Amino acid sequence: MVNDLSVVIVSWNVRELLRDCLRSVEQGWGELAIEVIVVDSASIDGSPAMVTAEFPWVTVLACAENVGFPRGNNMGIAKAHGRYILLLNPDTVVHGNALAAMTHYLDNHPDAGVVGAQLLNEDGSVQSSRRRFPTLTTAFFESTWLQPWAPRRLLEHYYVLDVPDNQTADVDWLMGACLMTRREVVEQVGGLDEAYFMYSEELDWCRRIKDAGWRVVYLPEAQVTHYQGKSSEQVVVQRHIYFNQAKLRYFRKYHGRLPTTLLRLFLLLNYLWQMGVEAGKGLLGHKRPLRWQRIQAYWFVLRSGLRPAGY
Repeated sequence: MVNDLSVVIVSWNVRELLRDCLRSVEQGWGELAIEVIVVDSASIDGSPAMVTAEFPWVTVLACAENVGFPRGNNMGIAKAHGRYILLLNPDTVVHGNALAAMTHYLDNHPDAGVVGAQLLNEDGSVQSSRRRFPTLTTAFFESTWLQPWAPRRLLEHYYVLDVPDNQTADVDWLMGACLMTRREVVEQVGGLDEAYFMYSEELDWCRRIKDAGWRVVYLPEAQVTHYQGKSSEQVVVQRHIYFNQAKLRYFRKYHGRLPTTLLRLFLLLNYLWQMGVEAGKGLLGHKRPLRWQRIQAYWFVLRSGLRPAGY
């Protein structure tokens, strides 16, 4: 049976948020023929049992290990039968007719390969989710200790701040909390790159989709609340490593070895510098337990070497 939409949710130890997410999907699918596939990455909080008991219409793929975001989504996509496929984070709540708005947009715009909802913070404010492709200059500033000193226009361009939040717009890529694509797009460009464990996989995917000639569209008519980072905050130190390794993999893949080597050295020096700052504050007696905790975390990052996955 071919459905209108297959919703794929990769979940790890966020049972209560997953429950709210599934309820919002159930309340919001309207006249659409929908299937929902939850890929559980070896949660220990009872998530698979909860889904089976409370949402019997959901297909649960229970993994024996934490498979990561890209691989988990690819597993769900492989089981999907819908014309369209929605990758949805478990820490989201879908509002109103968001699912219908996204499917209708793809129905009416055959050149659109990906459409993403407007993401909202818990307080209802708009969450930054639209991006242009990063340059090497962007990489040295964005999400590093240099970001406060970045040229204003550089980050305004990267974060698409020149386009109003309430305006439908073509962008380069969108944050992966709520992305809808076509089955034929997946068949053409493939799934997510599984060498990314988490972070930057949606950047890579959208780049491949755009390179194949499809549009990537931000659709504020569709709104989804995103309780950002509820899975990754369970592994704070590892999150630093995953984020930077993913960043480096992207640049190695699309910009080459030399720029990536320079960026990697800069990021490692960044953590070394932060270790020195924290040590100095600790010696002055300022929140010493916190400083020691951060020094340990940064040392763990340094020991990892931040080598791009897959290279």
